[in-house]
Amino acid sequence: MPATILIVEDEPAIQELVSFNLRQAGHTVVQADSAETANRLMRTAMPDLILLDWMLPGQSGIEFARRLKAERHTRDIPVIMLTARGEEADRVRGLETGADDYVTKPFSPRELLARIKAVLRRRAPQMTDEPVEVGGLRLDPASHRVSGNGTPLELGPTEFRLLHFLMTHPERVHSRAQLLDQVWGSHVFVEERTVDVHIRRLRRALEPTGHDALIQTVRGAGYRFSQSP
Repeated sequence: MPATILIVEDEPAIQELVSFNLRQAGHTVVQADSAETANRLMRTAMPDLILLDWMLPGQSGIEFARRLKAERHTRDIPVIMLTARGEEADRVRGLETGADDYVTKPFSPRELLARIKAVLRRRAPQMTDEPVEVGGLRLDPASHRVSGNGTPLELGPTEFRLLHFLMTHPERVHSRAQLLDQVWGSHVFVEERTVDVHIRRLRRALEPTGHDALIQTVRGAGYRFSQSP
């Protein structure tokens, strides 16, 4: 599934090379040449993943990564550090800031795309194209189809995204605020009760095959997708 990727890199040649290959792979690319520019861009739209250069003008990539991981609304965004510093101590320092991976320059575009795919699969599985199946309920992001025990089910786009997120994070309780951040995006301002409306629609869509019981309400906490009713 295409992701929105923010590249924070002050070397124009590297920025353009990475941007070209990401777009060729189907991703949406947002570009910044400093942490300050990245901050400004993230006020209007949150990326699904950040490629972050270590050496930046002004605030360093390490400091920017540390700040991202300290703030609630950005701490869950996967970060891959891009740097010419390949010593073990530097790699450890980068990972200790909360970065999810560390790619040393020069790197091949093919390797970078593979690293991005691996990080998204691990940190944001709802951003991948891999089908997910639980208890006979199958969701295929590539074809945008959902079926229950082989029977096609019709879901609206928001219900599809909601179900995909819940199925890729089973047995965890998610508050309404967390679901709004993850499914609608933290830059979208809607009432928390909007989540309840879409949960009801999702359950109604899953009723024909009995899979509505997999979506459980946890009183006072939020919702959970159970791997068994």
